[in-house]
Amino acid sequence: MEQPHQQNATHQDAQHEKLLVQQHFGAAAADYVTSKVHAEGPDLIWIMEAAALTGKERVLDVATGTGHTAFALAPYATEIVAVDFTVPMLAAAQQVAATRQITNVRFVEGDTLALPFAEHSFDLIACRKAAHHFSDVGLAVREWRRVAKPDGKLLLVDSVAPEEAEQDAFLQEIEILRDSSHIRNYRVSEWLSLLQESGWIVDAPTRLWGITLDVPSWTQRIRTPVGAVAKIEHLLRSAPAATKETLHIEEQDSVLSFVLPTALFVCTVS
Repeated sequence: MEQPHQQNATHQDAQHEKLLVQQHFGAAAADYVTSKVHAEGPDLIWIMEAAALTGKERVLDVATGTGHTAFALAPYATEIVAVDFTVPMLAAAQQVAATRQITNVRFVEGDTLALPFAEHSFDLIACRKAAHHFSDVGLAVREWRRVAKPDGKLLLVDSVAPEEAEQDAFLQEIEILRDSSHIRNYRVSEWLSLLQESGWIVDAPTRLWGITLDVPSWTQRIRTPVGAVAKIEHLLRSAPAATKETLHIEEQDSVLSFVLPTALFVCTVS
């Protein structure tokens, strides 16, 4: 059992990580409205297909950011509840909803580690490209299970790490240099264990693909300091051959890019 000082330290770490996320993404909210990585992509189509909504469902979009997933699902659901603890992100999403005249999305300030909803409240829970920022992803997964209805479904999209330890460590290093609020890209094997242990049925990712990221736009979106960008570029250029192959690291006209592994997990309640 943790001693009181250990519990306090853990709480303080979690609060610090939450503050980092709010600071980083609050400042960059406008850029995430127009970010092609977030506003577009085949995974939005795959999410809509996997959701298979009939128009009667109540949906929770966790860590909604600027609302891209919520807006994609809105035409097919009774209500979308879009939750995030970064207020500027929610404000940006609300502006988009008003502009598009989307009226069935309700925005709620809240933390995925302590969702402000009753048990068995939602037919579908979605979380897209956000879980690598959660300070306790196991707790988040259990919270999703708690608020899911007995026949509920979870759609999870996130970047994932290679299974090979050295390549995993390399990806985490450049991610943290780029954004200090980054916690971890989990391996597919780690995600499957976390989901299954929390009461979700899932055997394998429904989709595995890669998102090509060029260093300038990837770092500018989150306002990475110049010194950290230089370190990222050095690491990419000097990466071991196996890592370069796995992450498809390339350089064209002095612009470095790599491919970020990403997965879609479609889960049902066990």
